[in-house]
Amino acid sequence: MIYSAIPLAQTVIQLCKAKHIKHIVISPGSRNAPLTIGFTHDPFFTCYSIVDERCAAFFALGIAQQLKEPVAVACTSGSALLNYYPAISEAFFSNIPLIVLSADRPPHMVNIGDGQTINQPNVFQNHILYSANLNLDEPVKSTNHDFVDVLKTIEHKLEDVLRLQKDVQKRNEIAINKALNIAITQSGPVHINIPFNEPLYNRISELSVSPKIIAAEPHALEIDFETIEGCADAWDIAERKLILVGVNGPNEIEQKYLDLLAEDDSVVVLTETTSNIHHEAFFSGIDKLITPLTDAEFKALQPDILLTFGGLIVSKRIKAFLRQYKPKQHWHVGMHKANDTFFSLSKVIKTTANQFFSELLNRTTFLDTGYNAYWNEVQLLRNVKHNTYVNQCVYSDFKVFDVLFKTLRKDSVLQLGNSSTIRYSQLFKLPYNVEVFCNRGTSGIDGSTSTAIGSAVATNKPTTLISGDLSFFYDSNALWNNYIPADFRIIIINNEGGGIFRILPGHKNTENFDYYFETKHQLTAKQLAEMYKFEYQTASNEHELQSELNTFYNHSSSPKLLEIFTPSTINDIVLIEYFKALK
Repeated sequence: MIYSAIPLAQTVIQLCKAKHIKHIVISPGSRNAPLTIGFTHDPFFTCYSIVDERCAAFFALGIAQQLKEPVAVACTSGSALLNYYPAISEAFFSNIPLIVLSADRPPHMVNIGDGQTINQPNVFQNHILYSANLNLDEPVKSTNHDFVDVLKTIEHKLEDVLRLQKDVQKRNEIAINKALNIAITQSGPVHINIPFNEPLYNRISELSVSPKIIAAEPHALEIDFETIEGCADAWDIAERKLILVGVNGPNEIEQKYLDLLAEDDSVVVLTETTSNIHHEAFFSGIDKLITPLTDAEFKALQPDILLTFGGLIVSKRIKAFLRQYKPKQHWHVGMHKANDTFFSLSKVIKTTANQFFSELLNRTTFLDTGYNAYWNEVQLLRNVKHNTYVNQCVYSDFKVFDVLFKTLRKDSVLQLGNSSTIRYSQLFKLPYNVEVFCNRGTSGIDGSTSTAIGSAVATNKPTTLISGDLSFFYDSNALWNNYIPADFRIIIINNEGGGIFRILPGHKNTENFDYYFETKHQLTAKQLAEMYKFEYQTASNEHELQSELNTFYNHSSSPKLLEIFTPSTINDIVLIEYFKALK
């Protein structure tokens, strides 16, 4: 087998292999050549070449999102590394294990005006779980003349040099092991900065180092007796228990616990589109449920106990409600950081939702308080009014989402863009057999397409991305990718700008608004589709949309892109009227 001649590169690669980090996304460069040589010549690794580092990192994030295991990205030195930052921050807030391997110049070559050189150690310090700043294989060099004198004094003392090298190797092994173990056990991004001296391209056929493997220590899931007993006592007397589920992976909660919660009349379970939790007794479409409420109804919904699990919450309305009508207690269950989103967090329980419910529900009894029954009646009324409005609604973004969600492929993955796309999706019921993902860690529009493509590569289910026009064009370099499956589908809703800004408060229909907020444009994706070998379809009205969807998901030899053009000036009016109609 072929290896890099640089021991430090061998060390990083061997430890990645030992930790079963199989997927490596490489952006071409020179300084990272030792890593590229090692990864690409070992059949254990599945390597990808993505030129644009921002796209590469989101692509890796999409793979890690699906596999629920660490994925590594490797880049050259300089500004290439900074292009990883959007995906790193997303991974940080979404608890996705992303391993950043950045090649660097030797320390004595930094801050002297050399090319492709920035201050790389700890560059992601505010959005990283751990930064490992490795040392050069050989003892630290210096450019001053004193070093020559030092060399003369030790030139016959080879054992001192070897001792220094052994010490450097040991420190590097410890730092690399720690970084990889943190990514695995804490599910988040880590950064390993790796300085390499030239020559960079030398190869050998035998390994020159055998790094020590330090095993990761798994987190304990047990809940202490006092905590669970206290929860059970409070749960048993609370007449209004509200469970709110944020971003959550498919099939993470055992069905038996969902069924038990559904039987308890004192429990209301609110689920978001990204929760991937479905039950006919639960309440999807949070905004649809609570937007028309009066002050008296809000007080009737106000919980004694709010229980949250999963990731970040999309709905601004539920945040506003729970911040004004605070629960008496807010418990958060999960292995990661608990956010005091509603300014009332009283208890953090560091375990999985399954473990928590297995302990809690064995100790509690159902209460017949009418809490669930009352809100179930409200939800039934909302659904009737929703369906009435949809049936008479004019062609618009709102209408398009209704049609799209009724025609999604069964047993598929749906990736949603941010901004208006994810918010519209909250209003419609999705099929139970569709898994939903969205980059809600930072809620940015910058990497939705790249993430979706990475997701499509990693899953055996067909993947569809629904995106707004600005989000798609912003991340159009994502299509510069040789790994896109033929069953991958992109749906762009093109309303000629940032339509969500028409929904938000503020002055509209002015030149200033059109140019600086909504960002009006006349771009289409046709030429991009042609350049990247996507089959291209369009629709500009409901009849055309239904017709195109009849064939859009059919088997094809290349991926497909459907661009749906909607009126730019009526979408905000349609949505405002929708919420009025729900009353």
